[in-house]
Amino acid sequence: MKRNTWQRDAVKDALNRREDFVSAQKLHTQLKIEGSTIGLATVYRTLTDLVASKEADALQSPDGENLYRACVSEGHHHHLICRSCGQTQEIKAEAVEAWAAQVAAEHGYTQPRHIVDVFGLCAQCSR
Repeated sequence: MKRNTWQRDAVKDALNRREDFVSAQKLHTQLKIEGSTIGLATVYRTLTDLVASKEADALQSPDGENLYRACVSEGHHHHLICRSCGQTQEIKAEAVEAWAAQVAAEHGYTQPRHIVDVFGLCAQCSR
């Protein structure tokens, strides 16, 4: 586990105050507006560390940008994300788990790991 620094605490706190996935650049801008002197490279490094310690979730947007959010659930899970407003729900997907295990076994693989994030439009944005 990484030692706590004021920079790590600042990034973690800023991430915890958001309910959506956010890019490192947007989080850095948020911190700067709030008066922080933390650098963008430090924000990137800290987010990477938070993901590695399972304190944050990371996903890649349809545009290929890495996005981050404070981890809400423990254990393996997937996300349903609105492409318009960014609203996110954590979902379980037993069918995906079974499929991944089956495909891996068919090809002689063990210990399969996967990431599944579903992007769509939430009910409000669909109106």
